[in-house]
Amino acid sequence: MTACPALLIAAPASGQGKTLVTAALARRHAREGRRVRLFKCGPDFLDPMVLEAASGAPVHQLDLFMVGEAQCRALLHEAAQEADLILIEGVMGLFDGDPSAADLARRFGLPVLAVVDGSSMAQTFGALVHGLASYRPDVTLAAVLANRVGSARHAELLEGSVPPGIRWLGAMARDGGITLPERHLGLVQAGEVGDLAQRLDRAADLLPESALWLPAAVDFPPCAVETPSAALAGRTIAVARDAAFSFIYPANLAVLASAGARIAFFSPLDDSELPECDALWLPGGYPELHRHRLAANASMLAAIRAHHAAGRPMLAECGGMLYACETLDDGKDGQGRAPLLGLLPARATMQPRLAALGMQQAEIDGQRVRGHTFHYSTLDTALEPIARASTPDGRPGERVFRHGALTASYMHLYFASAPRLVAALFGATALEAPVKSG
Repeated sequence: MTACPALLIAAPASGQGKTLVTAALARRHAREGRRVRLFKCGPDFLDPMVLEAASGAPVHQLDLFMVGEAQCRALLHEAAQEADLILIEGVMGLFDGDPSAADLARRFGLPVLAVVDGSSMAQTFGALVHGLASYRPDVTLAAVLANRVGSARHAELLEGSVPPGIRWLGAMARDGGITLPERHLGLVQAGEVGDLAQRLDRAADLLPESALWLPAAVDFPPCAVETPSAALAGRTIAVARDAAFSFIYPANLAVLASAGARIAFFSPLDDSELPECDALWLPGGYPELHRHRLAANASMLAAIRAHHAAGRPMLAECGGMLYACETLDDGKDGQGRAPLLGLLPARATMQPRLAALGMQQAEIDGQRVRGHTFHYSTLDTALEPIARASTPDGRPGERVFRHGALTASYMHLYFASAPRLVAALFGATALEAPVKSG
């Protein structure tokens, strides 16, 4: 077995400061010379960008549904072989969701550190911590850290309320200089925060010395998982990656590389042509924020259209699917509509409220794949889907479309859940649906 100290950093709800505290802990432990590996519980693209900036290493997902227990075990074992400390940021509240962060902690024997926003409360802080600790006896709440604390006296009141048996790791002071900006899908992308390094350093400085406590080591035994064959050997996959398209799991890139593919990144915003490639992946992101720039890059639009016309495989997920539509509208006054690729006979419109959120699974070309959805837009199309995803509890989920060699959906696929499907989608024998003219 491979053992390594590990903590799952959770909270009673979203917005308590888990991401910033996790990043700050990674920064401080690294200063002490420790090798820290970070993970994010649940489907998320934005928080891991901040955690990667803090740690300097890719941040993988851990989720019992999307990733699966075997793949989670394999990732933890790999990290334990090279790390002095593993930190896993939870998702939402500790017990929220099915599976929840608490389920992950129980499955892998992870002690939990609760981050609780202490502003606007005193002794009630202890009642909240007591509830987190006692709600499920199979989950160990080992420690608590108070966030956004107003003064030393405030911190004393909070510490005095903590139930016996739970370690007090101290308090982080309220500081507007470390707040991370947000937008409709969550945190602003790390690359858009010009002073992110300074914010993370400041957050690390605000951590008390007591927060550097190391828990007991957890055993992470090896676990065999399905590895892709070399089905994509010799093939080049062009992957869109820039401010408009950045929702890319490191695990997805690893699956492509393990299957033998060469990955060539390009920018639909700034590049004038595609790299030479056999297949194309348009991942999710924020095309709605850049729709006019995307529409103005006529040479890139022409290059992608030519790729599609040649019958070469394409996968477009969520934001990538919006880019493949005929138009993308801001949903406000009609002046924000932008004509885009037009490869999918569909029109997308942004909404003021969340349109869909949650885990999904679908059967595509006879292969079951897992992933998730998270979007504020709606899609208007007469195209019949080739598949329909479902939620873990059986409710209808996202549609999956195929038009020519383009496969598109709001669903973000987790490639490691279906490596054979991924190889087929990007392979030379990818299925193609007829394109109707007129």
